[in-house]
Amino acid sequence: MAVHLTRIYTRGGDAGQTSLGRGDRVAKHDIRVEAYGTVDETNSAIGLVRCSLAHAASGDPRLPEADAMLGRIQNDLFDLGADLCTPEGQAKRGEGALRIVPSQVVRLEKEIDAMNGELAPLKSFILPGGSEPAARLHLARTITRRAERCVTRLAVEQAINPEAIKYINRLSDHLFVLARRLNDNGASDVLWVPGGGR
Repeated sequence: MAVHLTRIYTRGGDAGQTSLGRGDRVAKHDIRVEAYGTVDETNSAIGLVRCSLAHAASGDPRLPEADAMLGRIQNDLFDLGADLCTPEGQAKRGEGALRIVPSQVVRLEKEIDAMNGELAPLKSFILPGGSEPAARLHLARTITRRAERCVTRLAVEQAINPEAIKYINRLSDHLFVLARRLNDNGASDVLWVPGGGR
């Protein structure tokens, strides 16, 4: 799939519409646009996590591992955006639509299982915090959950790739576990104390 961007502004959206993957015009507030736009927001939040990893104290082998995983996820999120912006069964003439595939979901699951196996067991809900990368991962996780709500709302109205729903659901779990991993494998997690602020 070749991408050629020669102009950044086209004036095509000045009337409040945008083009989907096959060229159909829809309102910029269309649920499909909101879904892939929120996936893009998730990707931007993950970019901030990666910047914080680059500035974190070096020597921790978890940091380059986390950065590599997040780099793959950022690429997957562009795949997911491409998937969502092209309605099922409708691709540009002569091209197949780029879709999330089961192996992308399975990769997330394997990474979750590997990381989770090294974490201290949870004895309470945790508050977003601890290290800066972990706090930023929690922010990315909550944006991911909002993206998931948009995607599932879209799925009620229109047919979408079921792997897209699985991927965004699994991603929020991945970011949660990765945040704990970057909080000294859970040792630096900030625990919720019910009623503790009274």
